[in-house]
Amino acid sequence: MKQKNLINKINQLKKKHNAIILVHNYQLPEVQDIADFRGDSLELSRIAANTKAKVIVFCGVYFMAETASILCPDKKVIIPDKDSSCPLANMLTVKQLRALKEKYPKATVVGYVNTSAQVKAELDVCCTSTNAVKVINALKDKKQILFVPDKHLADYVSKVTGRRLITWDGFCPTHLCIRVSDIIREKKFHPKAKVIVHPECRKEVIALADEVLSTSGMAKFVKENRAREFIVGTEVGIIYRLKKDNPHKEFYAASEAAVCPNMKRITQEKVLWSLQTLKDEVCVSEEIRCRAKKAIERMLQIA
Repeated sequence: MKQKNLINKINQLKKKHNAIILVHNYQLPEVQDIADFRGDSLELSRIAANTKAKVIVFCGVYFMAETASILCPDKKVIIPDKDSSCPLANMLTVKQLRALKEKYPKATVVGYVNTSAQVKAELDVCCTSTNAVKVINALKDKKQILFVPDKHLADYVSKVTGRRLITWDGFCPTHLCIRVSDIIREKKFHPKAKVIVHPECRKEVIALADEVLSTSGMAKFVKENRAREFIVGTEVGIIYRLKKDNPHKEFYAASEAAVCPNMKRITQEKVLWSLQTLKDEVCVSEEIRCRAKKAIERMLQIA
């Protein structure tokens, strides 16, 4: 099917099913091009919760679609590729988290949004890369904080807040592809460029950054900043969005190796198939959903 016809068919089915397409910043350009909304995982979940659409096609990795389902149980949330998992989210199981909670029974448990619904159900409060610092600062009366699963985000938050955190040995393989030598090389080629990196990066990379930002923070920062060039230290997919939104500015990937293969699994053809079949639906049991939602709602109250 030719691309124009494919997109026309997608639009027809969207209208038929009262559907919207939500697309994460790391998705393929062709998928970003058919988005009703682009953003980071929490942005998209909040859009999902407030939309009047009945069907949500979530183009991201599985935990993101789960989060949308948790926040809007009255809507059908479908993911065009159910195998689009997140390695970081998979690094912490419910069994492992419960063992940690037993080891530190007095600790308040803060969990990154990059976790399964089952893990979220075990948390006291959720957080994102955008608001993790605010969440930890809001827990100043808590003597012990267990922060899972990303040790690099935890290290960054600890340095900014001055709080000592109990952490888990989780990490994002894609962000670990970005090294100090990459930043130094790109800075040599583009000396006037601002260096913006994601807090899932190594601490040595973060130390070289002008700004440490979530993907939504990057989109906002480059739009408002007067700089004309930016070295971008996160998954390379976001550069398509940054360039599209800021055509008169230049963006350079800190590392071309920073590619999340699971974020690239979804295509326009798979989106079309999802709308034709209304599969695969992401379902969270009511018991897990209610418990997980409490952690998310507490985050929203704080930040």
